[in-house]
Amino acid sequence: MKPAEEVIGAVGLSTMVVRPGDTCVAMGISDLPILASSHIMHSMESATVAALTDYLESGETTIVENFEITNLDSVGIGSEVRCTARCIEVEGRELTFLCDLYEGERHIAQGVIKRKAVERVSYLARTAAQSLLTN
Repeated sequence: MKPAEEVIGAVGLSTMVVRPGDTCVAMGISDLPILASSHIMHSMESATVAALTDYLESGETTIVENFEITNLDSVGIGSEVRCTARCIEVEGRELTFLCDLYEGERHIAQGVIKRKAVERVSYLARTAAQSLLTN
């Protein structure tokens, strides 16, 4: 990973249009046809990954360590939402992002995501080994 002073301030963006399958009704978590929180989280994660594309070394990736989300409003089917994520802190291999989801000018959700930079192959090898041990 690039030095912390280069990574802090990195910004990523993601967008999506809410489809019927993205709603709480479709996911079986409510009877409201609004964007499900899991899809808000997905949009935020996607924006954090986009923020890091120029800052990770070959063979590196990141995984989520912690996720906090606050829903401020809701959106329905057909709404176009955009999410921004900005890296605000780097501590060792842990990165902290502030995320905001909007529909137009309306603030829909905010979140804080902590991601950890890992070496892709060794992380997958460790995961595969753990799976073999439990089966």
